[in-house]
Amino acid sequence: MTNGAFPFPTHLEMIREMSLGNRPLVDLVREIQAIYVSDERPWIIGFSGGKDSTCALSLVYIALQQLPPEQRDKHIYVVSSDTLVETPVVVDMINSVIETINESAVLEGLPISAHKVVPQTDQTFWVNLLGRGYPAPNQSFRWCTERMKIDPVSGFILDKVAHFGEAVVVLGSRSEESASRAQVIAKHKIDGSALSRHSSLPNAYTYMPIESWSADEVWMYLMSSPCPWGGSNQLLFELYKGSNQGECPLVIDKSTPSCGNSRFGCWTCTVVTEDKALHGLIESGADWMRPLLDFRDLLYRSRQPENADHYRNFRRRTGRVSYNTGDISDNSVQEIRHVPGPYLLQTRRDFLRELLTIEKGIKEQGRDMELITRPELHMIRREWLRDPNEPDWADSLPGIYREVYGEDLDWVEDDAGAFTKADSQTLELLSEAYDVPAALIRKMLEAELEVSGLGKRRGILERLESLLQRDWEELSVINARNAEYRKYERSHVEDVKDEFAEFLH
Repeated sequence: MTNGAFPFPTHLEMIREMSLGNRPLVDLVREIQAIYVSDERPWIIGFSGGKDSTCALSLVYIALQQLPPEQRDKHIYVVSSDTLVETPVVVDMINSVIETINESAVLEGLPISAHKVVPQTDQTFWVNLLGRGYPAPNQSFRWCTERMKIDPVSGFILDKVAHFGEAVVVLGSRSEESASRAQVIAKHKIDGSALSRHSSLPNAYTYMPIESWSADEVWMYLMSSPCPWGGSNQLLFELYKGSNQGECPLVIDKSTPSCGNSRFGCWTCTVVTEDKALHGLIESGADWMRPLLDFRDLLYRSRQPENADHYRNFRRRTGRVSYNTGDISDNSVQEIRHVPGPYLLQTRRDFLRELLTIEKGIKEQGRDMELITRPELHMIRREWLRDPNEPDWADSLPGIYREVYGEDLDWVEDDAGAFTKADSQTLELLSEAYDVPAALIRKMLEAELEVSGLGKRRGILERLESLLQRDWEELSVINARNAEYRKYERSHVEDVKDEFAEFLH
């Protein structure tokens, strides 16, 4: 889109002429400038790449442009959260905007810089799902949001708060997005101020310049002129076009709504039944992403209760078998049901092999893309070797990588476990001969090795006792024992009731 295709040839002309949110844009820009120069608190702009955050960023950028140089005396940080499983085309667009802003800010002498934050390596999606075996997220167990979105952004904000004392976080949140979001915005509003107290971060305040705007007004703003840093929002518009899906906002607290149906969420999202975002992108011509959709659908199927026996261990990571009374989706259901544990190690091996195969196929098409980072692979390997239920004595991850890519990474030798596949086979034979679970022997040997060579074997007896208390039998044996116990318990209760009734008479 050229400048001639816009209703306004420059961003500044649009600001001077247009009114949105029931006020002239020039008035809103003056408000932004007034708040900016009123104190020394640095600003942090949350940028997700979607329409709302792009709009808020544009307003702040043009406001800063129009300030005299001597008044641009404090820094503005633009922070974008990359979960490492974002929709690829969105990642490319965000990276482009961040690069452009950093370049143009330097050229124009603006105190603004854009940054990406990512989860810690031991808290990424793949380390939790493939490494620790966490089941794919759903509405009742959405373990991904806090680890991958809230924590990295909160850490960035808290770092600035620690350095400067306080900070103002600029968000593209709008009250129209959801009733719950509107309530949160209203609850933390400071009387007589455009700022709100942050819902969870101390000494952080939020400013929402487009709080009262409608979605149509946001688009009118974005498509009426070039971006203040140059270029246009045409690609952004194309990503939304033909879809009724919203954007995934920058998540800084748990009140932010889920972005499961969003074009600006994670391609691995299984919180929703169907990923309309990937469907829409594929239908728009990005057919190369079809394997990603197929893999996402595989993760979704693996999460369904009827498939638990095939994909998941019957024990939890604690080594115990868990039960839950009733059904979380139906209060009328009262029977006791088994709660499955993490993905089986074999399931995780299969998932990783498929993921690497998809990644290799995308690279062979000429796209330089990592679906899973190499540091994550090293961390997953460590998790497999030390798995609480199924330690990977075969050290299978390097072999899977070699099988797909035909080469090796620089694997750390110390990561290898103390036992080998041959040791595991020997234990299986001994297990059959002496009727003792091989997994129990493994864990007890590992506990002994951890304290070998130490002057004091502190805690070893407690560790061994804890291991012996785990549920080592097969699920059918455990279920039968528990059913017998419940039968006895019910019988005991009935006996007590009968005795009490006789006493009353």
